[in-house]
Amino acid sequence: MAFTLPQYDSELTRRDVLRVGGLIGMGLSLSDVLNQRAFAADNRTFGKAKQVIMMFLHGGHPQQETFDPKPAGPMDVRGPFGAISTTVPGTQFCELLPKLSQHAGKLAIVRSMTHGNTNHTQACLPAQTGHKHPSALRSRGDFPPSDSDFPPVGAVVDHLRGAVGNLPAWVRIGPLMRRSNGTTLHGQTPGFLGSGHSSFAVDQSLLGNKVEIEALKNPAGLDGLRLTDRANLRKQFNSFSHELEDLGAAQRLAPHFDRAVSLLASKRTKAAFDLSQEPEGIREAYGKTEFGQRCLLARRLAEAGVPMVNISYCHTPSGSWDTHSQNAQKLKDSLAPTLDESASALLTDLAQRGMLDETLVVINAEFGRTPKINENQGRDHWPFVYSLALAGAGIQGGAVYGKSDKSAAYPTENPRDPADMAATIYHLLGIQSDTRIYDNRQRPHSLVIGSPIEELLA
Repeated sequence: MAFTLPQYDSELTRRDVLRVGGLIGMGLSLSDVLNQRAFAADNRTFGKAKQVIMMFLHGGHPQQETFDPKPAGPMDVRGPFGAISTTVPGTQFCELLPKLSQHAGKLAIVRSMTHGNTNHTQACLPAQTGHKHPSALRSRGDFPPSDSDFPPVGAVVDHLRGAVGNLPAWVRIGPLMRRSNGTTLHGQTPGFLGSGHSSFAVDQSLLGNKVEIEALKNPAGLDGLRLTDRANLRKQFNSFSHELEDLGAAQRLAPHFDRAVSLLASKRTKAAFDLSQEPEGIREAYGKTEFGQRCLLARRLAEAGVPMVNISYCHTPSGSWDTHSQNAQKLKDSLAPTLDESASALLTDLAQRGMLDETLVVINAEFGRTPKINENQGRDHWPFVYSLALAGAGIQGGAVYGKSDKSAAYPTENPRDPADMAATIYHLLGIQSDTRIYDNRQRPHSLVIGSPIEELLA
C-alpha cells in the first residue's frame, strides 16, 4: 500500500535521498533519518545570533514592577502600580513600561529565574558567566574579582573568535559596575582567560552633540606618532618592555599589540563609535540620557559587526536598581521610564534596519527584589525568583516562560538557573555545548554547564 512521508518545513532534498541508502546501511532506518531532519529543524536557531547586546540592570529590577506584575496580590506585594495589557493577549507588564508593552510580540519573558545568592558582588558572576564561585568563597561577602574567576560571555567570544577586522570583539559601554564600598562586581573582567581578553571600555559621558570617545585617542606618549608606523611603535614597545616589573606581562601583552594599534588607527573603528553620525531624531528617540545613548552606541557597534556589547545601567543620574528605599518613587521618576524609552527605541531601530533577526538583545540582572515592600518603602535583594527578557536572533517573540507564585516570591513552574540562560546565549551564538576553555594553568573547564531554554527558541 502507498504511504505518505511526514510533512516538514521543507521537502527532502536530493542529497537527503542519496544519503538514505548509506545511513540505512549503518543501521539507521528512514524514520531515523526523518527524525534527524526534524531535530536539525528544531536546532535551526543554533548560531542565529551574530551579535549580542546585553543590558545589565545593576542592583536587580523588581519583577513585580517590570515583567511580572501581580495586580491581584496584596498591596504590600504589588505596590502602587497597576498592570497593563501588551500586544500579546493574556500577557501583562507593569504600567511603568507602556512602550515595551507594545514590543511584547518581539520579547520572550522568563518569569522563573532563580538562585540562592543574595550578594550583589557574587551573584553577578553567574549572571554574566553561567558559573558560580566555589562554595568555599560564597560566605565571604564582598571581595574583588580575580584572575581565577570564570570568564563572561564577551571574554569567551574574544578568546574563541577574536576581533572582527579592526573592531574589538567585546565592548563594554558604561562604567565598570561597583558596589558603594568600591568592590567591583564580578563577571566583568576576563578572569582566567587573561587581561588580553578584556573588554574595550567606553566609560564616559555620551551626551552632547559631539562626543569624542576617549578610549580611541592615542595613548599618552604616542600623540606625536603616526599610528600607521607599526615598525616604529613595535620598536618602542620592545624598548620599554624590559622596564616592566613583571617581564611576563610584556610577553602576554605582545600578541595583542598589533590588534590594539589596528583598532586605534582604523577609520572604520572610529566611525562605528561616532554618535555624531546619527540623526538628531534617532538620538532623541533613544532618550537624552546616558543609558539611552549607551543603547544607541551599542546598536552602532552591532551594526558594524562587534559580536558582544555589554551596557551598564549604573552610575547614571538615575542611580542603580538597588532600591532599598523609595522603590516606587525611583522607578516612577527615572528607572522605569529610562529603561522603557531606551530599550523600546533599540528594538524599533534594530527591527527597522533588518538587524533584529541576527542581533540578540538581553535584559539581564543579578537578581530581583523582595516580594514585600520594607519599612523604607523599598525592596531588598531577592534571588529566589526574578524575571529577564530577551529579543531578536532565534528568540520566540511573545513567549512567556515559567511562572511565579501570587507574591512573586518563588517559581511555581519551570525554575531555571543563570547557567541555563548562559547556555541559551551560547547556543544562539553558535558555540557548541561541549566546548572547553583552559585557564592560565592549562586546566580544562566546561564552558556550558546548563541547558538552553528551548521554549524560548523560535
